Amino acid sequence: MTKEIYLFSGLGADERVFQKLDFSGFHITHIKWIDPQGPETIESYASRIILQIKTVKPILIGLSFGGMMAVEVAKQIDTEKVILIASAKTGTEIPFYFRIAGQLRLHKLLSEKLLKRPSFFINWMFGANSESEKRLLKQILADTDGTFLKWAIDSITRWKNYTSTKNVFHIHGTHDKILPDWFVKCDARVKDGGHLMTLNKAEEINSILHQQLKNFRGAP
Repeated sequence: MTKEIYLFSGLGADERVFQKLDFSGFHITHIKWIDPQGPETIESYASRIILQIKTVKPILIGLSFGGMMAVEVAKQIDTEKVILIASAKTGTEIPFYFRIAGQLRLHKLLSEKLLKRPSFFINWMFGANSESEKRLLKQILADTDGTFLKWAIDSITRWKNYTSTKNVFHIHGTHDKILPDWFVKCDARVKDGGHLMTLNKAEEINSILHQQLKNFRGAP
């Protein structure tokens, strides 16, 4: 029977960030972000988004904020495997300056327009180097729901998870500027990989995923 993989995209992003990854032999479901209910906790949000998961012991793969959400989901259901890409397993892997900003509520000063505006700094932070990557990032930002974006940023800065998730495998890039690799304890490092390495380091990530998923892969 074909194994199910549920993909959690990054903060405000969608399935376009996974377009270069090879999931042949699996049935793929892209988790859709839903509207947060006011200032709800990330745990509460995870309990509602779980309703999109229809199989027993699924494989969860999350990018960036999607990885954090996958961790929260895995705390509530039994999973076969959880793979994080350019993400964090616990709140202690969030850079201290983000957590301080969260305590001081400094991120609340950022307007939706500013958060969604493409710029040299945004491209640099995400590691969007080619023109096609910059265009895609611009499209993703434009398509991002502002309410969700601000809620997700708030959730990241105040994430207090200290529970180690079982069956987790963490892939991280050495040049990630949003979640620098010296803050995380990962299982596989991608040389020169940035926060969008699913696009520009897909070959290396596919090789790692193949090894991690080979025992679950169905017939082509």
